[in-house]
Amino acid sequence: MPSPQLALFALVIGIVIGAGVVLLVTWAYRMRMQAIQDTSQSIPAGITEVLAGMDDAACVLDPSGLVVATSRAAARFDIRPGAVLENGELRRLVRDVRSSGISGTETLRITAGNALDPRLVSARASVVGPRLTLLIVRDVTERERLDQMRTDFVSNTSHELKTPVASVSLLAEAIESAADDPDQVRIFASRIMAEAGRLGQLTGRIMSLSRLQAAESLAQVEPVSIDEVVHASIEAHAVQADSAGVELMRGGDHGAWVRGDAQVLVEAVGNLLANAIQYSPHGSRVGIGIRVDGDLVEIAVTDQGIGISEADRERIFERFYRADDARSRRTGGTGLGLSIVKHATQRHGGEVRVWSRAGKGSTFTMRLPRIDAPGADGAGASKKSKKKHKKKTAKRARTEHGSVGAARNGENA
Repeated sequence: MPSPQLALFALVIGIVIGAGVVLLVTWAYRMRMQAIQDTSQSIPAGITEVLAGMDDAACVLDPSGLVVATSRAAARFDIRPGAVLENGELRRLVRDVRSSGISGTETLRITAGNALDPRLVSARASVVGPRLTLLIVRDVTERERLDQMRTDFVSNTSHELKTPVASVSLLAEAIESAADDPDQVRIFASRIMAEAGRLGQLTGRIMSLSRLQAAESLAQVEPVSIDEVVHASIEAHAVQADSAGVELMRGGDHGAWVRGDAQVLVEAVGNLLANAIQYSPHGSRVGIGIRVDGDLVEIAVTDQGIGISEADRERIFERFYRADDARSRRTGGTGLGLSIVKHATQRHGGEVRVWSRAGKGSTFTMRLPRIDAPGADGAGASKKSKKKHKKKTAKRARTEHGSVGAARNGENA
């Protein structure tokens, strides 16, 4: 073979061998990196930063279930770095996801930390590497509770509205049947008025409660005189107290001011007075007192009524809950008054407390943040507000007087 051809052949052989060696080295390097990656416990880039910014409980686990990284919220479910994931249902979810390679989500009830009551959580597991799995645990207990509250609210509202509507319908038929008897017509008409008043009160309170729960803030916030709130509430329920033979008494400090919506506070205090009157025996007293305690103003309504059992005290602020269902229906109670008090007080940055003893009576106390009395401008605004409150109070008193009268006529019939 000529020398030039031999040199060319040798060059080709060298290139082929060199290329093979390069490919072999590259393959070996890749296999080595793959082996390192398959056995590595290092967290992929960015995962740690994501965990640090998460509000939900989250963690990264290795194949043995060991937690290698967590978010701050993971401690709520006792998930800590360096420890094995203890919850069996979460471990099963992680194993299923690792075996299938497909992300999975389940809704579970698990115990959070030292809490005794199980929490409803939405758990999602995803593969983030050959050996690592990302587990996110979102607590949806509160969302479930709110959904249940909405469902119960719609159901209870429908039920409560059905009763007076059905009564009005039946009484209207009775009037038609007794058209030739004027005395019977008057009796049935008075009962219709009583049911209509009850229906109006129920719808009004449902609207008030819905506004308090739906709005992000109070509609009108200004300095409010607690003296005016109490005065307006007493005036609005004077007719009810006289009809029930209950004496209303006012005492305590004067000159206290808070910031908020005066009409909402009048309604809240009025609901406490209405309940106290309803559950007080004839000839007893209902007291309403004001006490300034540092940066707080306390409005306490005390009765000498039947009291509330310990079991009922835990639920009396729930919507439509009645400690004495038969008596509430007999007196026209809606089961919404105390719920309105609770939400109105919370919207003003305060809290409501209750003390009660069966057979001795009850005391409900609204605790609100106190402010200093406003100056001249505030006084002017106060006078204007007071005139507006008096007009509304007079109208409300006339309405309640009519409702009480109608109800008493219906009962006498």
